[in-house]
Amino acid sequence: MSEAPLTMARMWVEFPDPADARQRFRCDLTWLTSSWTCIYGRGCPGIYEDRPHDGCCSLGAHFTEKADFRHVAEHAERLTPQHWQFYDVGHEGREGPEGNDDPPARQQMRRKAWTEKEDGVRKTRVVEAGCIFLNREGFATGPGCALHFQAVAEGRPHHSGKPEVCWQLPIRRTYRMVEELDGTSYLEITLAEFDRRGWGPGGHDLSWFCSGSPDAHVGREPVFRSCRHELTELMGEPGYDELVVRCTAYLRSVKAAQRGAGRAMLPLLVHPATLAAQERLREAARRKSDDD
Repeated sequence: MSEAPLTMARMWVEFPDPADARQRFRCDLTWLTSSWTCIYGRGCPGIYEDRPHDGCCSLGAHFTEKADFRHVAEHAERLTPQHWQFYDVGHEGREGPEGNDDPPARQQMRRKAWTEKEDGVRKTRVVEAGCIFLNREGFATGPGCALHFQAVAEGRPHHSGKPEVCWQLPIRRTYRMVEELDGTSYLEITLAEFDRRGWGPGGHDLSWFCSGSPDAHVGREPVFRSCRHELTELMGEPGYDELVVRCTAYLRSVKAAQRGAGRAMLPLLVHPATLAAQERLREAARRKSDDD
């Protein structure tokens, strides 16, 4: 299997938001209990064949709203040349001492140094065919996101300074207002896999994408645990705690199916890419045993 089919069967769970009775969560258990993990720098071939070291950072990141831009700008201000390869490019046009009393004109110049507009929407600037915050192969600190490096160096969660679209990937959060027959309504918040379709029509043209590839389903923990910081930010702590209860119970049902005649149910219970990755490990173990 190269990638799991986009139309594969999935298992879902719904539950009310403990923090807001007007909201309900709808969560993709198949995805959240999968063994996906980010393999950037550990075999990730990138979304474009001719840019294997970019991961999914070739295009730059769009900001979801003004608050998202301001949040990233605040963290970008703290970046140093030690952690950011394109520090000088990101500060083009800046003159004189830095400080909160900088005039609006200079603030605007700084923004234009590390952002650009695409179809009228502001995003991080693309420099040398990749996001301006993407440190490249050969950089002293190592390749990867400068905002990621800075967060880790400051003892913060690695996602905390990134644009929302970056740290949420490959979890996709969507909203839908649901109207009941009795005239009541609630906000449905869906948390699911951000697969190729999440990129729009161009997603089908990507050379590779991690969420459906067995190559990336090699995590030591399921997604709901390895991405606990991201999910907590997306759901709130009470909502995340409820998700953990349901994901844990779901994994128990998977183990029960593995023990008995329920094995045929596994494709409906486990992400196909996770199953394929597990089979690869078993096959490798068998070959090693035969060699011994």
